[in-house]
Amino acid sequence: MRRIALSLGDPNGIGPEIVLKALAELAGEPRMQVTVFGAPAALERAATATGLQSLLTTLHVRPCGELPASALRWGEVNAAAGASTVAAATAALQAARNGEFDAVVAGPHHETAIAQAGIPFSGYPSLVARVCGQPEDSVFLLLVGAGLRIVHATLHESVATALARMTPELVMAATRSGMRACRLLGVARPKIALFGINPHASEGTLFGPEDAACTVPAAERLRAEGCDVTGPQGADVLLADRRHDLYVAMLHDQGHIPVKLLAPQAASALSIGADVLLASTGHGSAMDIAGTGTARPDALLRSLRLVAGLPS
Repeated sequence: MRRIALSLGDPNGIGPEIVLKALAELAGEPRMQVTVFGAPAALERAATATGLQSLLTTLHVRPCGELPASALRWGEVNAAAGASTVAAATAALQAARNGEFDAVVAGPHHETAIAQAGIPFSGYPSLVARVCGQPEDSVFLLLVGAGLRIVHATLHESVATALARMTPELVMAATRSGMRACRLLGVARPKIALFGINPHASEGTLFGPEDAACTVPAAERLRAEGCDVTGPQGADVLLADRRHDLYVAMLHDQGHIPVKLLAPQAASALSIGADVLLASTGHGSAMDIAGTGTARPDALLRSLRLVAGLPS
């Protein structure tokens, strides 16, 4: 049985709702034991919105990330909800690091709410790194959906910032983390496709020097280590082929657009490279439909099944 710590995400978004819907669908699954981390008041409100009040009596809940009733408002972006999101995910990660759980699954967050709380945050990978005492650039995001696995060398930052800190070592670290994750997901020797930074991977240096300085040496060194690496080539060409087990994106949109196009609201987002595996949804907190009872738990279910080693 896999022991999963599940945090609610932003309590004012769809996180509490899809947590309850996912757990209702998984009720009786003998290969997974889930403990929910978050504010009980947010769970109770979501149970009322979804008609799943009876499920509350069967849940294992670890209260954390409490927030005042005045801040618990469907669809509202506020600092208290952002702080609650981070507190619940942090508690779940710490419990996993202590050996109480095998993996963490986190509900969707809202970055503006977390920023309003004054908490440094550029996605769950940065939080995982901080809790695990690692440099932020040692934990990476892997999106899984529609048959694609795409690891990102950089994530939530401007293109200028991403380019300024991109090095062959960073690209290699992202690739190695993706390879380890592939092995956990059952792909022993993944075929890897390395995206270029510029269109056509710079066409030599016709479109700029960035690939010659970064992705080309990274690919050469990875191949020298025995890795099965194609590229760098244009992301469009490599994705059109669909012949690889792992794709390495240099920038946020290179990886997010294809996965979200092919697996809308159904992709899993894994934070990889630390001693704790965290999975989340490949979508946001959907403040516009929070509290309506219409949110679908597909992506959260996929993430839970993924970390538990169950068919998705």
